[in-house]
Amino acid sequence: MDRREFLAATAVAAVSPMPKLDKLDALAQAANRQFIELRRYHLLPGAKQRAFGTYLQDAAIPAMNRAGVGKVGAFGVIYGENAPSLLLVLTHNSLESVVSLRDKMAADAEYTRAAAAFLDAPLADPPFVRVESTLLRAIESMPTLEPSTAVGSTTPRIYELRTYESHNDKAALNKLKMFNAGEVPIFRKTGLTPVFFGETLIGEKMPSLNYMLTFPDMAARDAAWAAFIKDPDWKTLSGDPQYKENVSAITDLILRPTPFSQI
Repeated sequence: MDRREFLAATAVAAVSPMPKLDKLDALAQAANRQFIELRRYHLLPGAKQRAFGTYLQDAAIPAMNRAGVGKVGAFGVIYGENAPSLLLVLTHNSLESVVSLRDKMAADAEYTRAAAAFLDAPLADPPFVRVESTLLRAIESMPTLEPSTAVGSTTPRIYELRTYESHNDKAALNKLKMFNAGEVPIFRKTGLTPVFFGETLIGEKMPSLNYMLTFPDMAARDAAWAAFIKDPDWKTLSGDPQYKENVSAITDLILRPTPFSQI
C-alpha cells in the first residue's frame, strides 16, 4: 500500500463509526510510526526572546530540515505554563535521526555560519536558559504527524497540547489501547482535528501520552470539545468498563504558531 492509498484508507476509517482494532492495526502497518520530539526552550524575556525566534527561523529550523527532520513546528504559549518559552515539535522517521541530529547540525557549515552569534555566546550572556525534551512514538492508529492545512497561509489557528498521565504502565497502555480502539476517529468527526498522538518514551510525567489538536480559534475549540463529550460513539467507548481509571492527571496548553512554524 502506498502513501496515497494509506491516507485514503485512514480517511474512510475516520468517518466510520467505531472501527475494529484489527483494521486499525492493519492500517498502522502500512506506514512507519514516526518519532516526535517535543522541545520546550525556556527563554530570557525581551530582546533575547526575539533573537531566539530569529535564530530558529533563519538558522536552526532550515538546518534541521537539511539534516532529515521532516517538519518542525514552533509555538508560543497562550494559556498554560506561561513563563517565557517556545515549544518545538520535531518529526523523525527513525531513532537514528533523533540521536544524530546535533552532530549533523554541528557539521553543517551553512548552519554554523548562520548561527555563529548563538553558538559563540559567552557564559555571561547566554541566548536562552535551558531546554527540556520529551521523545514520543506515534500511536498505531495515527502513525504520522499531520500538519495543519493552514500552514503557509494567513488563516488564523491555535493548537492544543494535552498530556495524559497514568498511575502505572498498565493504565498507560490501556489508555493507548483506547485511542487505538476508536477514539481517534471520534476526535476527527467532532472537529477535534489531530496533529499527532504519541506515547511518551523518554521525558517528564511518565507514564503518559501527549497529543496535539488544531482549531481556527478558541470558540471552535470549545464547540468541538462539547460535541465530542456528547457524541454517542464516545459515550459507548468511554462507558466500556475495561477503560476505566486509566488517566490520573491532564495537563493542557493552548499554543499559537510562529510565522515560521511548519506544522
